[in-house]
Amino acid sequence: MKAKDWREQTMDQLNVKLAEFKVELFNLRFQHVIKQLENPMRIKLIKKDIARIKTIITQKMDQQGEEKA
Repeated sequence: MKAKDWREQTMDQLNVKLAEFKVELFNLRFQHVIKQLENPMRIKLIKKDIARIKTIITQKMDQQGEEKA
């Protein structure tokens, strides 16, 4: 998913997706340790998606703070 698509999501949807990505990253790291990971680049992609979501969550929180002030 692209950042543009993430920005259209609600905060609740972003938080749910963030939690899903964190679980997936944990599982990928575990598979990597026991040498069962088929695509090691998947770890890098998941980490980038997590960073994108966290950035968008922060931006949305900042926007909400400005609207209240």
